[in-house]
Amino acid sequence: MRTYDNPVIGGFHPDPSVCRVGDDYYLVCSSFEYVPGLPLFHSKDLVHWQQIGNVLDRPEQLPLPLPGTMASRGLYAPTIRHHDGRFWVINTNVSGGGHFIVTAERPEGPWSDPVWLDLPGIDPDLAWEEDGTCWVAFTVPGIHMARVDPVKGEVLEGPFPVWSGTGLLYPEAPHLYRIGQWWYLLIAEGGTERGHAVSIARARSPRGPWEGAPANPVLTHSATDRPIQSTGHADLVTAPDGSWWMVLLGTRPRGYTPKFQVLGRETFLTPVEWDADGWPVVGPVLESHPAPAGTWHPFPARPVRDDFDADALAPHWISPYARPDGCWSLAERPGWLTLTATGGTLDRPGHTFVGHRQQHHDCRVATLLDPGSGRGGVSVRMDEAHHYDLEAGGGEVSVVARIGPLRQAVARREVPAGPVTLTVTVRTTGIVSPSPEFAGVEPTGPDTVAFWIGDPDAPGAQPLAELEGRYLSTEVATGFTGRVIGMYATAGTVAFDWFDYEAVPPV
Repeated sequence: MRTYDNPVIGGFHPDPSVCRVGDDYYLVCSSFEYVPGLPLFHSKDLVHWQQIGNVLDRPEQLPLPLPGTMASRGLYAPTIRHHDGRFWVINTNVSGGGHFIVTAERPEGPWSDPVWLDLPGIDPDLAWEEDGTCWVAFTVPGIHMARVDPVKGEVLEGPFPVWSGTGLLYPEAPHLYRIGQWWYLLIAEGGTERGHAVSIARARSPRGPWEGAPANPVLTHSATDRPIQSTGHADLVTAPDGSWWMVLLGTRPRGYTPKFQVLGRETFLTPVEWDADGWPVVGPVLESHPAPAGTWHPFPARPVRDDFDADALAPHWISPYARPDGCWSLAERPGWLTLTATGGTLDRPGHTFVGHRQQHHDCRVATLLDPGSGRGGVSVRMDEAHHYDLEAGGGEVSVVARIGPLRQAVARREVPAGPVTLTVTVRTTGIVSPSPEFAGVEPTGPDTVAFWIGDPDAPGAQPLAELEGRYLSTEVATGFTGRVIGMYATAGTVAFDWFDYEAVPPV
């Protein structure tokens, strides 16, 4: 039997929402303080996904004011739907404006400017009745609903409360569906941490009254030892063969208790059955599942190396808060990405950083950097207070660790002037070269982050420094995001000839 592996979209891709148009599926995720906003994926089999863009790729669509925007603020959970020949995304910018709707004729865009809705809360959903009546369900707390004009952004009825789940913490993330003669309301409960769960209710009308499923929650991994945890914030989709599937977020914590998740909340896929009484039966979510029926449609693997030869950055490159035109260029030095510092430190918002999500527990990142008279490097980032940096400038390469209120350069080495290759390896197998006093001691964190000048596989290569990865985890840093690894400038202008990211097998 053919199987697929979870997650289907690895790394910090939380709050997935999905719709199907013919034989094609489209999925969006939360992006919080990062721009461009709301990564958009395409699939033809629910298993293989390719990022085709970002829904919000223009500054006027996505106001994230500084210093008002903080880490893990910005864009919360989106919903994507296809109705009346158009794609619709509804979302919440918690850092300014609230709920908004954008539309497009094609998923690749262009997407419209936002139409704002005067409604409170987060996690909005869009659903239509057969006569065109449009409903928005959202979290206030508790699940509320309003009838709206989605084109004008007018609230026509409500809002009014509909259902608050089974009594678990934080009922949120509603999705409303018409299936047969019933309206179903799917929600998350229990908080987005280890108690996360999926529950469902149904009614004959969006106005209710709503009855919860007798087996609620229909999915949770709470209080289990399953390798996938925090399962929740789900969306339903039906395949052309009539089978039903659920996309949802989950985490893969590693290390000693209480375990640490460093990649953020990822996107998982699991099948859904329906019992004789018309309720969904789901889960558990496995690392390997029987695959959906039909032909698989894998996409070409993303190249390990970006040579920066294109006219624009690929859609997976993201920056915190903003990416002003003057701080980066692919044309200033053809074949190189040049970054110009907008702030002197990564410890505060407003710096120049271009990176992408860490998507594998074991990976290697490398870049050829020409610092010139400036200063920059590679950073493994959770937020301004939690990052490890491999930095070049002034004739030396240094490793800097920022952990909460503490900032320290843990290693330095002089290097000749000119371009230098910087490499970062992340391994779940613990310390690469343990000190004698720690020989035989099991590492307690999820991974080890090692920093190298040049090629780690070269004969006699030794890391400049090794740092435990637990301090760049959600359990330490807090928040809703995962690690992002990328390039930065903190003084002058620096240039990057290429950037490699590749998964490596565990040792």
